[in-house]
Amino acid sequence: MVNKVFLLGRLGKDPDVRYLENNRAVANFTLATNEVFIDKSGNKVEQTDWHNIEMWDALARNAEKVLKKGRTVFIEGKIKNETWVDKEGHKRSAVRIRALQFQVVSTPSAEHTGTYQDRTPNPGDNHHESGDLPF
Repeated sequence: MVNKVFLLGRLGKDPDVRYLENNRAVANFTLATNEVFIDKSGNKVEQTDWHNIEMWDALARNAEKVLKKGRTVFIEGKIKNETWVDKEGHKRSAVRIRALQFQVVSTPSAEHTGTYQDRTPNPGDNHHESGDLPF
């Protein structure tokens, strides 16, 4: 079985980076992808989809340094479907992309282009110690 996602899109906002216990870092941001097609009437239609992106540790620290709203980024990752119960007892769910590497495709200057990878061992997919998700 394979869970692999490739996205090429523009950041909808600067990454929100938080530092947790044991010097863990998590970055969250949105990424817009566009699809252009011709509808049944022959009209050109552009559809934008928004994706919630999550990065951890070294990848999150690199994102904090080089990713900015509006930059075009290529992301490789996996789909994460998560459910939890919030503090008020309501069941919540979220779909996000957990990035494993990213490459900056366009910036105002070429100084931050390059590929960044998550090279930390994966101790498991549960990074949430409090029961709440980190966003």
